[in-house]
Amino acid sequence: MFKSISSEKYLALIGWLKDARNEQNLSMRDLASLIDEPHQFIGKVESAERRLDVYEYYQYCKALNLNPAEGLDRLK
Repeated sequence: MFKSISSEKYLALIGWLKDARNEQNLSMRDLASLIDEPHQFIGKVESAERRLDVYEYYQYCKALNLNPAEGLDRLK
């Protein structure tokens, strides 16, 4: 089975989230604090070592003031 975590579209989605975090001048620790996760969680997500589940994706978007639908459109 193809693992979506290594797909070009998934990596683009993660890049979108990382870019948004950087544009808002948030460190990994800052974002981790906003979503009540350890900072290592953010590092693993952004380096594609760990896949986000739907609820985690929603929390990530909410913390960054992003529309989750906009990110999902990147997977089409």
